[in-house]
Amino acid sequence: MIRSMYAAVTGLRSHQTMMDVVGNNIANVNTHGFKKSQALFREVLSQTVTGSRAPGEAIGGTNPAQIGLGTSVGAISQNMEQGALQRTGRTLDIAIEGDGFFVTEFAGERLYTRAGSFYVDAEGRLVNTDGALIQGWQADATGSVDSSLNPTDMRIPIGRNIEPAATSRVQLGGNLPADALVGDDVVLNVTVYDQQGLPIDVQLTLTKTAANEWTATGTYGDPPTAFAMTDNVMTFDATGELVTPADFNLNIAAGVLPNAAAIELTVGGSDVSTRITEYGGLASTAVILQNGSATGSLQSLSVGADGVITGSYSNGQLKPIGQIALANFANPEGMERVTGSNWRETANSGLAQVGVAGTGGRGAMASTTLEMSNVDLAEEFTALIRAQRGFQANSRMVTASDEMLQEVVNMKR
Repeated sequence: MIRSMYAAVTGLRSHQTMMDVVGNNIANVNTHGFKKSQALFREVLSQTVTGSRAPGEAIGGTNPAQIGLGTSVGAISQNMEQGALQRTGRTLDIAIEGDGFFVTEFAGERLYTRAGSFYVDAEGRLVNTDGALIQGWQADATGSVDSSLNPTDMRIPIGRNIEPAATSRVQLGGNLPADALVGDDVVLNVTVYDQQGLPIDVQLTLTKTAANEWTATGTYGDPPTAFAMTDNVMTFDATGELVTPADFNLNIAAGVLPNAAAIELTVGGSDVSTRITEYGGLASTAVILQNGSATGSLQSLSVGADGVITGSYSNGQLKPIGQIALANFANPEGMERVTGSNWRETANSGLAQVGVAGTGGRGAMASTTLEMSNVDLAEEFTALIRAQRGFQANSRMVTASDEMLQEVVNMKR
């Protein structure tokens, strides 16, 4: 048999593989997080007919004469280029803008994916559409996240209440009128919370008791019950800035209000924008904030660019729940595709570098968005034509080789 026929057969096999790769790319044109592949050919081997010869004094050198014996698929490379982003409006649809992979656990194996369509299962665990458990770091009771620890299964506390927070600080600000008469009052109302999260309605009365001097008194409840305050006299200098109390706090001791913690009524100093001043004009004093809250249930979620999942609770509080981990690799093309849009690390991908989004070369997260496939249909159809014509040309080579063999056989008649 002649060598050309066998070479053409290897070409048929290789172009069939190329056709399989192109077909898989086209089939996954709408698969979220899918990364296209490309078949790369290489020459199988060459037969040396005559070797090379070194030049001599009276004769020049000659090059080797070799005949190629066909082709094979040298590699099927993955293209990890980012796909287009598609907005979905769903909070737990998350795309990665840049490099990196979500870290998952599936049946005890760690896998990596770019497909970010997540949901919460019956046990409150964050999972993807394959049921793989999304990995990250849970926030502690204070809302802090320690990303130096090994990532674990992310859990969303659906139906769980947030603990109440006793009020410990109330910020006052605005202006007390310098032209007010002695005996004039400015009344402020604020709701604070005791240590069980029960509300206490407090009325603060600021009374002008002398020139550049105001005294604070308070009542709570219905009927009103007076309570004592410490450092409750405010004095101002000639420019209208607060002089005393020295720590700029009007204090309510612990237990003065029923079951309540100690509360600082912060009135600020000259270097604070939210402070009480005494300038001429109308009163504009107001309660700027108070840091207590009642218990509350989880109402909604939001995901930041750094992967922090923040819960919004019915008591108006925002609290971090956890942070989704990302991994990147020295050679992401060296990862092994497992199923769907999942990969596992290999000896040539390098070890997974797990950390926080936006650091260490890892991309940022975009909530309410999914990454589309990076398949370019125009490019794939061009490759499809190349594969088809390559297969056709090799089949013609087989036919031509067969005709030559037929001529040899027909020599004996």
